[in-house]
Amino acid sequence: MKKIIFYLSIAVTAYLLYIGISLAMMPPVSELADKKFNTTIQVKDWHGNYHPFVVGPKNRYWTPSGRIPAEMKWAVILAEDSNFYKHEGFDVKAIKNAIKYDLEKKSLKRGASTITQQAAKNLFLSREKTITRKVKEIYLAYRMEQELTKGRIIELYLNVVELGPMVYGIGHGAQYYFGKPASALTPRECAFLAAMLPGPRLAYNPYKNLGKVLKRSNMILRLLRQKGVLDEAEYQTALLNRRMSAGCRRKLTR
Repeated sequence: MKKIIFYLSIAVTAYLLYIGISLAMMPPVSELADKKFNTTIQVKDWHGNYHPFVVGPKNRYWTPSGRIPAEMKWAVILAEDSNFYKHEGFDVKAIKNAIKYDLEKKSLKRGASTITQQAAKNLFLSREKTITRKVKEIYLAYRMEQELTKGRIIELYLNVVELGPMVYGIGHGAQYYFGKPASALTPRECAFLAAMLPGPRLAYNPYKNLGKVLKRSNMILRLLRQKGVLDEAEYQTALLNRRMSAGCRRKLTR
């Protein structure tokens, strides 16, 4: 028994040392504060192939924070991370619940990632589901919260999220689905794009589950109304506006 404990302690110590070295070698995040900063990351298409993707103003679809509708920002915050303006990069309670769930299910399916963590993952890390990657994600998210404003974080997040087959960023998503810049998105269209974020390839892939995406977009519209982002008239108009779904159906059934 003593030998088992001894070897376990060595293994834990080695792993902690590895984590410490890995975190020390993480890239700097301070340069992301510069709104003129450009960098290239690798994104994966729906066939599993990687492609270079420009993050920053050199990307023709890049949409600065001032041109992203408030409804779009609040749609993703309310749907993905309601405590975004309260936490410092990670949500301790959500992480505890995720760990409990994953232990019960014997999996790593629930990540409890905040918007900041998702931005950190998209900008710096791979998509592998491991404890080590999650630790790195939390660490980078915390550093981003120290170096960047919340507005800059949501801007970065919305400009790198996946919204379709090689469709990354809210600017490209707006053009791809609606033929317009992100600044011209209606509340209904904002809710539609936000509804896709949990799984644009599978569960909320509008090519396969358009009805499910629209249903979730209605839920997001209700959240926008409850938060006061939309007044009652704007909310009712968004619910009645079916032009979006008709246009998407033409796009998605070609």
